Amino acid sequence: MADQRFQLYDTTLRDGTQQEGMVLTVEDKLAVARHLDAFGVGFIEGGWPGAVPKDTEFFRRAAHEIQLHNAQLAAFGATRKPGAMVSSDPQVRALLAAGTPVVTIVAKSHPRHVELALRTTLAENLAMIGSTVRFLVHAGRRVFVDAEHYFDGYRLNREYALEVVRIAADAGAEAVVLCDTNGGGLPDRIGAVVDDTRTATGARLGIHCHDDSGCAVANTLAAVDAGADHVQGTAHGYGERCGNADLFTVTANLLLQRGLEVISLEQLREMTLSAGSIAELTGIPVRAAAPYVGAGAFTHKAGLHASALRVDPGLYQHVDPALVGNAMHTLVSDLGGRSSVELKARELGYDVEAGSEPVARAAARIKDLETRGYSFESADASFELLLREELQGAVGGPPECPFDVETWRVGVDRRPGGGTRTQASVRLRVDGVPLSAAGEGNGPVNALDRALHTALDPFFPELAALEVVDYQVRVLPGSAVAGDGSGAAARVLVTFSDGRRRWGTVGVDENTVAASWRALLDAVRYVLLSGARTGGEDRRARPTAAVAD
Repeated sequence: MADQRFQLYDTTLRDGTQQEGMVLTVEDKLAVARHLDAFGVGFIEGGWPGAVPKDTEFFRRAAHEIQLHNAQLAAFGATRKPGAMVSSDPQVRALLAAGTPVVTIVAKSHPRHVELALRTTLAENLAMIGSTVRFLVHAGRRVFVDAEHYFDGYRLNREYALEVVRIAADAGAEAVVLCDTNGGGLPDRIGAVVDDTRTATGARLGIHCHDDSGCAVANTLAAVDAGADHVQGTAHGYGERCGNADLFTVTANLLLQRGLEVISLEQLREMTLSAGSIAELTGIPVRAAAPYVGAGAFTHKAGLHASALRVDPGLYQHVDPALVGNAMHTLVSDLGGRSSVELKARELGYDVEAGSEPVARAAARIKDLETRGYSFESADASFELLLREELQGAVGGPPECPFDVETWRVGVDRRPGGGTRTQASVRLRVDGVPLSAAGEGNGPVNALDRALHTALDPFFPELAALEVVDYQVRVLPGSAVAGDGSGAAARVLVTFSDGRRRWGTVGVDENTVAASWRALLDAVRYVLLSGARTGGEDRRARPTAAVAD
């Protein structure tokens, strides 16, 4: 059970949406809120009702469309306007109309912002904070106050910044959140200011950091160490400019490094899944190198690392990946060796030893192929096929392939009215039966892919779901593939999906289409041989007259 004394506050749906390129519908926001609640945050800031129509609609729908189990919704807004009656201020009334149990208001704590942005006096600003907090508390709301530009304001006028905190706390604010709004703070200064503010005011303090100095997470932890027990952040550090403190990283650090159970251990084990689900909804992929939840967070490439990881995974991992719902991965490359191949093979479910002949041959082949331009880091399927060839050879069997390729051809014609037409043809054998098929597409790779589907889908129904989801080409000048070192090879990396999972293949050739063909063949072979390895039935149908020669 999470420690309810420590407050974990998410502002993805308000501050996070200010990130360039992020546009969420109300439907998206409702879905993100459900994932944040499942993750275990205590508060979800849904937006600014009254100021943003979409946010007003979000709160209206959230009241009856989502049931929160861990979090409370918070509406965000500002203090009353200078010289206005708080009870009749439209923005304050909109906060009440949102119907949330929690209201967070932003307040100026930097003198120049008070005078230049609000265009009022320092005394009136304090009165605005006090009267707004008292009004909302009297209306039955839990109130948090975000002291905007606090650290810069503190540097300019410490006494005034402290008075803002005192006024808010005395009026009934549950916590006063010190904001590093411009994001330029460093941990030592953030910690010192939080400590001084806590000592001077006795108020309950929170922290809200932006990442313009690259220190948002470190600054947040420094504030917690100095006494803040209310932490704000966003999923994946979404936000304006350089973003906010990444709430996933902060949460894992607080729990695993500081021993503060801000969410339960069960919820932490779902963190990578939660992070991925939210990224899908926002349309912004999780960075591979994102701490804890990234695909590369526990990925190892160097041979030295792989050798040590065979003995004890903890030697090169600061936590067990399973604690955050992630997993260790090994990249196979020319930087590795037998240990890397063994670890990768075991990761894929093969029981092998680093000292075995198949592993040694696989490692040698990989080093040779990578000097020719191949890269297996993003091509797990091609690696597995290579490994299977070596394992099959070790027991004296022929290389596994459920079909044989005789010839393939691609042609591009210019249409009379403009544009081009690409056609591909393939001649294959399945169970010794020759067959041919053709395909037309918007380019050579698409045409070859369709021709393969036309030829093989009637025999292997599981291939019907196979589709290309990403295609990358890199030209490798002077590659050894050219023979004399004067040519240029093309390396093609293709990502495939069957609707449930994704995998990558690689092909290298002086001809880009030929390289693509190699990658396409690897994808098809991988699907068919993977089914055989996992004990699937032989689902081959008999050839039909339409495709058999």
